[in-house]
Amino acid sequence: MHDNSEDLDYQWPVCVTPRCNRQLWVAETGRYACRPCEDQTAKHLTELGPLFRQLNETGTLMRGARRPGGATSGSRTPPIPPRLEVLALTANGGVATRLQAIEDSWRQALGWETSPTVDERTTFPVTRDQFGRTQIGRPVKGDRVYPHWRTQTAAQAVLAHLKFLANNLPWAVSSYESIGQDIDDLWRLHAECVAVAANEHRPGRVNIGRCPARYEDGTLCRADLTATATSHRVRCGTCGARWETLGEWKQLREQQDAVLREDAGVAA
Repeated sequence: MHDNSEDLDYQWPVCVTPRCNRQLWVAETGRYACRPCEDQTAKHLTELGPLFRQLNETGTLMRGARRPGGATSGSRTPPIPPRLEVLALTANGGVATRLQAIEDSWRQALGWETSPTVDERTTFPVTRDQFGRTQIGRPVKGDRVYPHWRTQTAAQAVLAHLKFLANNLPWAVSSYESIGQDIDDLWRLHAECVAVAANEHRPGRVNIGRCPARYEDGTLCRADLTATATSHRVRCGTCGARWETLGEWKQLREQQDAVLREDAGVAA
């Protein structure tokens, strides 16, 4: 399908998404990401809005919390909600912040202005004038000054970021060189929201060494490999090499040991 007999050194373009890396079709020439990755990303962007609304509810945050009236330690301070993973996604640094980081990078690539960042609220306050318009800068007499977090809720910010990303996704997959990493980040964010919304406790990943696979020119991949206790599959996110059976796991260890011996011989 992708045969080019005239130039033996020619390499057919592949999708830049780390989890994909499949060869692009002729109709996808000039794109950085394949159409299936674009379609899946668009689907994730559509689902992230309802997922965030679900996570941003008090019931989701307090699910499993101690009921009022139970035995207490004597402190009048209410306990911290047990679902800190929900707070990690709904508070500052969560979904809204991660989406804004991607939007800002796209805006910079397009040459568009990005939203001003408020680092010092006392120096750059957020104000609202008599007509209700919000602005950043030195307040004028009569303006009411608000903390930055009160001028735009996370729910409003998330919806605005999702709308921008969905509208500009067709441009990004064709013209933005770093779209592969952004797609991977969006997929990870979507997976985190799905897992937390379903109250799943996902097992952590452990590092199992470097990838011993070699490219066509003989160079080693050397990307970090990780595995979980719930899956016997190992896949390199950089070169796409896979080890799925017990025999292949043994082969992986032998290849890694061979690379270590090779490195030791070069160092010696």
